Amino acid sequence: MSSRLYVKGRLVAEGFDAAEAGARLRAEPGAVLWLDLVDPGPDELRALAAEFELHPLAVEDAVTDRERPKLDQYHNHLFLNLYAVAFDDEVRKTEISAFITPRALITVRKPPGEVALQLDRWDADERLAAGGVDFLVYGLLDVVVDGQYATAQRIDESMDGIEDRMIGEGTAPRDVRRRGFALRRTLAGLRRAVAPMPEVVREAGRALAADEHHLRPYYRDVEDHARRAVDLIEHSRNRITELLDDDLAEQSNALNDVTRKLAAWAAIIAIPTAITGYFGQNVPYPGYEKWWGFLISTACIVLTGSGLYAYLKRRNWL
Repeated sequence: MSSRLYVKGRLVAEGFDAAEAGARLRAEPGAVLWLDLVDPGPDELRALAAEFELHPLAVEDAVTDRERPKLDQYHNHLFLNLYAVAFDDEVRKTEISAFITPRALITVRKPPGEVALQLDRWDADERLAAGGVDFLVYGLLDVVVDGQYATAQRIDESMDGIEDRMIGEGTAPRDVRRRGFALRRTLAGLRRAVAPMPEVVREAGRALAADEHHLRPYYRDVEDHARRAVDLIEHSRNRITELLDDDLAEQSNALNDVTRKLAAWAAIIAIPTAITGYFGQNVPYPGYEKWWGFLISTACIVLTGSGLYAYLKRRNWL
């Protein structure tokens, strides 16, 4: 759990317990509070709900996993749900629920420890931080959207290697195709977390910065970044889909080429087979009616069949 108390944009206290939050706000009439809870228990949330008069439906959404990104308005507070994301070899998501009251921002993270929130920018500019909770919410949205855009960029860059191997090797090896399918699935999951964000940020700007003229450009900037993240994800989805479709077309062309070659050889072999079969020709061969002749013919069948199998396997036709 983290906690911070600001007075006129200046950090005056941090690291105190959630039980002290209400008392500290009452003791400092001009103060604003940020309280960050990591996977809180029911009793802790009930105590905060009673202290800050949080709506039961918002509290229920805060403890329910996999809620969609949204901004809900209640009679005395807003409820915000969004996802912070990061990308290593796979996308890691942390669901964040936030209660936004006139003097407090209470965030609930679930599951814990997935994505760290670096909110040092709250302390960087006291003039902006003097905007109170509106500025705290801007800082939260800015960090989350920047992380989403950075994740979309890293995924797009990781496709460069897949594209190079697909183009350089004709038909892609199986591991490259599997990586491509995994990225497409990753992008689909990321899109569900990112696609609603431009609308969420715009609604937050209307609700929180309507009277804060100096904060409006900041909310518009976050909205613009959110739209860029959505556009980049859509571009990446189209790109990986086109790469996989091109690879499938290349595989079909290679298969058609192999089929054409096999059909040509089958036609060549069919002619003497048909003629000798029509005339019933059974020409004596070395070892005809001898026991060792059977062994020679069997060995020829095994060796030629094995050689043909090895050839087709080397050409990836089998």
